[in-house]
Amino acid sequence: MDTLDWLRQLIAFDTTSRQSNLALINHVASYLESRKLSPWLAYNVSGDKANLFVTIAASDGSTSGGLVFSGHTDVVPVDGQDWLSDPFVADVHDGCVYGRGSSDMKGFIASVLAAVPAMQAARLKRPLHIALSFDEEIGCLGAPIMLAELEKQGLQPQFCIVGEPTSMQMVVAHKGIHTFCCEVHGKNVHSSLTPNGVNAIEYAARLIVFINQLAQELQQRADLDHAFDVPFATVSTGLIRGGTAINIVPDYCTFEFDYRNLPHMTVEELIKPIEHYITTELLPTMQTVAPEATIKLTHNVQVPALNDANDQQLYALINQLVDTDQRAKVAYVTEGGQFQNSGISTVVCGPGSITVAHKANEYIELEQLNRCDHFLHKLIQAQSL
Repeated sequence: MDTLDWLRQLIAFDTTSRQSNLALINHVASYLESRKLSPWLAYNVSGDKANLFVTIAASDGSTSGGLVFSGHTDVVPVDGQDWLSDPFVADVHDGCVYGRGSSDMKGFIASVLAAVPAMQAARLKRPLHIALSFDEEIGCLGAPIMLAELEKQGLQPQFCIVGEPTSMQMVVAHKGIHTFCCEVHGKNVHSSLTPNGVNAIEYAARLIVFINQLAQELQQRADLDHAFDVPFATVSTGLIRGGTAINIVPDYCTFEFDYRNLPHMTVEELIKPIEHYITTELLPTMQTVAPEATIKLTHNVQVPALNDANDQQLYALINQLVDTDQRAKVAYVTEGGQFQNSGISTVVCGPGSITVAHKANEYIELEQLNRCDHFLHKLIQAQSL
């Protein structure tokens, strides 16, 4: 099958993150097995999702080392979006393929799978690997399970290409992401007796304002990186819930915020001042009225940044295969940092545009798929004897 055939099939699997991806994974595994390859799966705890990993051995039979093509199989929801066609049926017109995941990132996976026969036919100097993960869109949850299994099996690839949509430009760094949930527990009373209560919403608001002040300070730091599309770390409150009635002082409020750090920055730099403000400013005032009042901060998603302190050998290889030698840095997050932290030199490079990802009528241009096919075949040649 060619890349477009594969993409039609992949889009037809509804792999929204809240659902299982096993139908897609099993379909790909069956194809690989029909090619006399031996894919293995690494499951989540409940067993309803799986990563897939397969190796095309080098000509001398070696399976360790080499290069990984990495892609995630899950997609974001289409709920509430105004699609002009069925998002899970590939719609090809005007030089584009429309469908959920077409750009992010089933287009890359389709191109890689279409190239499997060429990988097998080549006399490879080093093995090539394909890694398909689950739950990237909700916190890059699948890749660590796969990487742990790789280590257990004694496989240590040298390089990785994460095929997120970069318009086939090499991305050498991206930010990390950390998400937090803050729960404020106060004391409820009738709204006519407000001095006897602790308004959880108001204290949450004070904390949100403080966090926003920290976000403003991040923009003024001297260590910005202007190679990024957003050159400073960002903090953003995205969700808030609280209260039961207009005439009740609320005893509970929760809000969630995310922190997107530059690669050289740590999460502790943000959290320490927040915790200090909670313990020295907010809690003493709250507990004067209600000793039981508390504020709980929970660290949820933790995805490491990808930094450009990487292997120049990989950069040199990719430079030979792409149309520009420009090296980009981006604010969005991928599994690249997880591969890098496992000792695998990593870049991000794939077909399609991030600007259409997650939106209604997501699409990928056929020209981008052709460029990716050409990229992969040149890479296979470069890795052949």
